[in-house]
Amino acid sequence: MNSIIELILPQIKIEKLKKRKRNYPTFEKVLITDIGAEGKAIAKIVSEKYPDGIVVFVPKVIPGDVIDIRVINKRKSFMEGVVTKFHEFSGQRIKPFCEHFELCGGCKWQNLPYEEQLRFKQKQVVDNLQRIAKIELPEVAPILAAPKTTLYRNKLEYTFSVNRWMDETDMEIPEEQRERRALGFHIPKRFDKILDINYCHLQPDPSNQIRLFLKKVCFELEIPFYDQRRHEGQMRNVIIRTSSTGEVMVVVIFYQNESERIEKVMSALRDNFPEISSLNYVVNTKKNDSISDLDVVLFAGNDSISEQMEGLKFKIGPKSFYQTNSEQAYNLYKITREFAKIEPEDTVYDLYTGTGTIANFVARSAKKVIGIEYISEAIEDANFNSSLNKVENTLFFAGDMKDVLVSEFIDNHGVPDVIITDPPRAGMHKDVVGAILNANAKRIVYVSCNPATQARDIEMLSAKYKVTKVQPVDMFPHTHHVENVVLLEKK
Repeated sequence: MNSIIELILPQIKIEKLKKRKRNYPTFEKVLITDIGAEGKAIAKIVSEKYPDGIVVFVPKVIPGDVIDIRVINKRKSFMEGVVTKFHEFSGQRIKPFCEHFELCGGCKWQNLPYEEQLRFKQKQVVDNLQRIAKIELPEVAPILAAPKTTLYRNKLEYTFSVNRWMDETDMEIPEEQRERRALGFHIPKRFDKILDINYCHLQPDPSNQIRLFLKKVCFELEIPFYDQRRHEGQMRNVIIRTSSTGEVMVVVIFYQNESERIEKVMSALRDNFPEISSLNYVVNTKKNDSISDLDVVLFAGNDSISEQMEGLKFKIGPKSFYQTNSEQAYNLYKITREFAKIEPEDTVYDLYTGTGTIANFVARSAKKVIGIEYISEAIEDANFNSSLNKVENTLFFAGDMKDVLVSEFIDNHGVPDVIITDPPRAGMHKDVVGAILNANAKRIVYVSCNPATQARDIEMLSAKYKVTKVQPVDMFPHTHHVENVVLLEKK
């Protein structure tokens, strides 16, 4: 029992509890009954003080667990707590497959059977549409399960650090002998602590081999890892991309532009991994990790890799956005095209087009497709993708959506018959929603990675449109994230 509890309840949580001085309540032998927003489990406390019950959100547990809870945050209508003791484990609980479970912060639902994960994701979509959008729903289609539940990602980013997260085993080693360098993922809510990763189950090989080799080479060459607190060191990040076509891209991010060290690291990767199709590096001297505004230097191979879908090829550059689950992305786009019901004379607007994947995917069905995207480099890739696939009926424009999609733009490029929108997690700006309403398209297909902001936008769109189809799609197994496709048709 103790070994299981140690797995579920990392030492960091215990230490934080000891330091808290606020007089928050504790609750004993509480049954976890549900899962809510952001994948946090739900308990409902009914007591003399809360006769109608109050919800407590608790991470790292699943429905069926019976636990003691220490409240760490108190709001008017809910509380947040952490588990301090397990009395009973849920009958649904399964053994996590990853040695880094819990500490890493990713794949938080490994202890929940996949069928149950899907059920809670479906519920999340329905709850948001009913509670936030406040609309009458058609029958929601069963969530589309992912073809693969491991090794499904085509992109991962790892961080170098001199602030390695120490577990209990590390703390038993004399302080002067502890290895403080790490190459892995951030500990949740700790910008300066990195969990050293031995094997990640998210991306197919050679991803793990490249990461481990890169760490080994830097150890041997005594190249300093980055210090997130002091902003010093050399090795900062590495991005590894793989594609369904078998190509591999590596982007190494250095903090200092020291040519001799860069040459040694990049040459070692080139010489030991001939399967790397595109080998690049970036020098980032900023205090944030974003490379979108920085120059990428091609060290060896091609400047891009490619994805393939239904005979179409898509160029993926070092800074390009592409759905990180390639196989399920194809299913997502097929649903989007089916919902759009595009006819040969239709003009389609593809908002937040990215590298034009959806635009090019549906172009053969339409008269014209207009794609709009904020990032100018993505638009360059979108135009290249159209040229590569000999698609001649697309036009792409870069700029802030609320500034581009105005009445003059629609007058110049034609009133859309169908609008496809796939915004970031924050959803659409209210001015963009207003422009969509004014455009008066026959149909809107709203693809979202955040059902809550999608529901908020749909409430505004419901002034003119009715939801007629809903299809949840699981793009990220073992996480609480869910993609959702909604068809809205004019009332």
